[in-house]
Amino acid sequence: MAEFLSGSPKWPARFLELLGSFRDRFTIDVLPTCESTSVILLERAELGAPSGSVIVAENQTAGKGSRGRSWTMRPGDGLAFSILWHFQRELGQLAGLSLAVGVAIARALNALGAQGVSLKWPNDILSNDAKLGGVLIDLQEAPMYSFAVIGIGINLHIPDDIELSGFALPPAALDALLSPLPDAGDLLAALLIELAKTLDVFSARGFSHLCDEWRKMNAWQDRAVRLLNGSTIEKEGVCVGADADGALLIRTSDGIERCLSGDLTLRAV
Repeated sequence: MAEFLSGSPKWPARFLELLGSFRDRFTIDVLPTCESTSVILLERAELGAPSGSVIVAENQTAGKGSRGRSWTMRPGDGLAFSILWHFQRELGQLAGLSLAVGVAIARALNALGAQGVSLKWPNDILSNDAKLGGVLIDLQEAPMYSFAVIGIGINLHIPDDIELSGFALPPAALDALLSPLPDAGDLLAALLIELAKTLDVFSARGFSHLCDEWRKMNAWQDRAVRLLNGSTIEKEGVCVGADADGALLIRTSDGIERCLSGDLTLRAV
């Protein structure tokens, strides 16, 4: 991975071949180190960066996690990148985008041979109930369009010195699912291709066209779950999927209830 990311700005021919007909849809910038790929890409988006702009970092020192947490990735331990995408839709029509991105990631990993990849509402990639990666999206509105900066992090290895007790979900890594582990170019190309395909569908039809596929990948489909606000239990019931707007659906004693709040945490019972 380090050899691929630290090379010259001219991308290896194999990577461009892997992108195939999608190669002209992306402008890719590789940084040896940065605080956050999403922060940098947001700044570039406000200056008019084109849709399909991608920033990849080998070393990310202050990545953005959910609910304002930081997410740090050391060289070689993971793949961290952000992608800018423009939509001819209003912000209110982008509900379910994080779920759609999860579908694209799972598709790509499955195509590479990974088994058991699943999704947790609203933005986690899982393997056997352990966290393999995550998605964090910043939405903004421009005069003629809306845009999203989509930050993606995938664990490639679990460091030997990591303190596992500090995680709400135990970490998982791709090297446990794929042997040998694909090089960074193969992995990034597979992810970008599936992201382009899925975001095209989402842009044209919204999440409704991807809802059934997400439900099949839902890690906790038909399982007992709790929705937490901090340490307070907001709802308990059975997870029955997500609706066409990306809202989580939970069957409770009062019937099926919708939840859209990203401030709530979903946990299996």
